[in-house]
Amino acid sequence: AVPMTQGPKFHWFGYYDKFPWDITGRYLLSLEIDFMDRVPVPGDVAGIGMIDLQDGNKWIALAETEAFNWQQSTHLQWMPTAPDREIIYNHLAGDHYVSIIQDVFTGEKRELPLPIYAVSRDGKKAVSLNFSRVHSTRPGYGYNHLMHLAGPDLSDEDGVWVMDLETGEHELIITLAQVYNIEPQDGFEGARHWFNHMQFCTDDSRFIFLHRWTQEKSWGTRLFTASPDGSDICLLNGEQMTSHFDWCGPDKVLAWARRFDTGDRYFLFHDQSDVIEIVGEDVFTTDGHCSYSPDGKWILTDTYPDKEHKRTLILYRIADNTRIDVGRFLSPPVPDNEFRCDLHPRWSRDGQQVCFDSVHTGERQLHVMDVSEIVNS
Repeated sequence: AVPMTQGPKFHWFGYYDKFPWDITGRYLLSLEIDFMDRVPVPGDVAGIGMIDLQDGNKWIALAETEAFNWQQSTHLQWMPTAPDREIIYNHLAGDHYVSIIQDVFTGEKRELPLPIYAVSRDGKKAVSLNFSRVHSTRPGYGYNHLMHLAGPDLSDEDGVWVMDLETGEHELIITLAQVYNIEPQDGFEGARHWFNHMQFCTDDSRFIFLHRWTQEKSWGTRLFTASPDGSDICLLNGEQMTSHFDWCGPDKVLAWARRFDTGDRYFLFHDQSDVIEIVGEDVFTTDGHCSYSPDGKWILTDTYPDKEHKRTLILYRIADNTRIDVGRFLSPPVPDNEFRCDLHPRWSRDGQQVCFDSVHTGERQLHVMDVSEIVNS
């Protein structure tokens, strides 16, 4: 594992479902900040930049944002329509959150009226949600500047929005009240409800989202998919728990989830059907941040800290059910789980490297590991 960033400042990219590399493989996106041992508070500013991998890992500052968190940063990513020069990220603009599309070489910026959560694979649209509500229910995944916008429960004016990334036109397509009434469960009444974790499938014909609600000491989760206009909503898993996931093509979802008959496993859910398969039943025992390699032959995932406070980085070859642990990284306990440092491993676009955030050196920094010898064997 080779560090791509170094002190005195701290660096991280965020979630596991995006490419930090541009399409040329020369630049690696990251956030930069002065602290790593507390939660962000209003007024904190994170720098946005890219690392020039062909110039001694030189840091190139690009912008700043107040709309960020430790787990998913500011949803920073390369624009699919210009992955060699344009990025998109969230930003605080006075009394509301927005997103910014920026040319990394000219600095030219274009502001969009909503923040983004997930961008379609073709770069034409994005889905969004209420980041104030998310923070009020799951600190560390939303933004804490505009908490008066968190909103009431069961609202028909809050939910999932879709936005055109060219024009900025947007509309509310799925509401909290609407999903509440789909096969309602015991414990819904009086609970606080929210949406989280959205991602488009590989051909943009569907997207996934989680419906969560508070319980006594935790929360319940249901897994849904829908068409980009909010139609054809499908409840894929309504049994207690669904965690991290990734699309397998346009019509299957790999997810760590719970089923009453089998317990917690990686399941492959077939969208809009009742077909469910278990993946790696005898080799996976814990939740992780899972994603498919660009060629679809491997799954990259990780673990939460074990008894030695180490997180394991894992490659899994689908064809023959082979798990390869490629590293274990120290992750000392923190007093507030909101600023923990998950590995959140991410593939390079050619599937030969992985990038992850880690504190095993004593600092939160970006690291890259060359896995070509494994994936090409």
